[in-house]
Parts: sequence; C-alpha cells; structure tokens
Amino acid sequence: MKKIAIIVAGGNGSRMNSVLPKQFLLLKGKPVLYFTLNIFLNSYPDLQIILVLPQEFLAEGQKLVVDYFEQGRIRIITGGDTRFHSVQNGLQLVKDESIVFVHDGVRCLLSAALIHRCYEATLEFGSAIPVIDSKDSVRIANGNASEATERSNIKLVQTPQTFHSKILLPAFNNIDYKSKFTDEATVVEAFGLKVNLVEGEEDNIKITNAIDLLIAEKILEGRSTEAKNS
Repeated sequence: MKKIAIIVAGGNGSRMNSVLPKQFLLLKGKPVLYFTLNIFLNSYPDLQIILVLPQEFLAEGQKLVVDYFEQGRIRIITGGDTRFHSVQNGLQLVKDESIVFVHDGVRCLLSAALIHRCYEATLEFGSAIPVIDSKDSVRIANGNASEATERSNIKLVQTPQTFHSKILLPAFNNIDYKSKFTDEATVVEAFGLKVNLVEGEEDNIKITNAIDLLIAEKILEGRSTEAKNS
C-alpha cells in the first residue's frame, strides 16, 4: 500500500513572538521541521511527503528540502486559511489508493514506532488516531459553573492522524468547513464514520511556545545519551 504523509506546517510565529514561523526555528542547530520530515522519511523507504506551507514561506521550505533531503520524495503545496483547508489542499495531490498520515509539522519528536503503529492499525481498521491519557484532573466547564469528570475517560489527541485514502478523501471532498473541525478525526466523524484510537507517545509534543523548544532540546539530548550508552 502506498504511504503518503501530509505534513501541515502552516503556522506563524505569533506565539513565539517571532517573525519566523515556529516550524523554521532552530532546534539543536536545525529547523524544527527538519526533524519531522526526517523521521517520516526514515520510517519507510517508499513513503512520500506532501509538505503544506504558508505562501510567504514556500521559499524557506524549498531551501530546507534542498539542504537536507532527497527532493524526489517531498512535494510542497500552499496551505489554506485553516488547518481543514490546508489538509484539503494537500489531499489534492493524493491520486492513488494510499495510507495517508496527517501530521503537525511542529510535532517533531515522534518515533518511527508510532508511525508504524498508525500504519498497521489503519490497514486493519481504516484509521488510527494516536492519543495519550490525561495526567491531570479535568473539569467540564459550563459558563461560570464546572463539574469534575473522570480523567480516565479523557484522551489527549495527537498526530499523525492516519486514514485509508478511501475514507479521508471523500470526507474532505463532501463536507463544508465548520469551526469545530480542529483535526481530521472530527471531519471523518462528521462524514458519519467512527475513528480508531491507538496509543500515542508522551514525547510527541507540539512546539507551540518558547518553553516547548527547551523541552524538545532536553528530549533530544536524552535520546542522544541513550544511543551512546546502548
């Protein structure tokens, strides 16, 4: 089965107080996006990437690809106004029956094992949504009131959200955008299909704020130490 990863990197630098989008900020001397692309390319030798970028940063994306990667495996396309529209743009390049991973460009610390787990689960069930348990107590807010809820029922959703193309393409092609579509799972569910959950990873954090870059550096340093000692 063909494998395609749509890497959505359409963010800007507003939360980082930076003119440079967070996907291009440096982590251990390389752009955050480098680590994301690298792990996907290394996970399967036949995997292709569709990189979705803001119009004004297409040149930076192309330079990154030229500097670090085999260009034939990465195609770049312009994003849309929302995540939904960016993914929709990326899906225009999916022409053959495939397993499609949709991943946040700034979730750069996922493992090949998670990518493999999502692929295998999608082959069996049609979809794979990685989630982790909440470690904190959680409450449901309703105006000024709130109510405690059992945290074992709460799952924190990650990416890569992975689907068979026969599921994902019709969902995005036949549903109009709604603000509640915060990820691909919500779109597929609105199309009338259920999604399958798989175990995510604690290290699969999303680089959103400056502190996240520091955490990511420590995680990479820990992995490097483990590799040297193994």
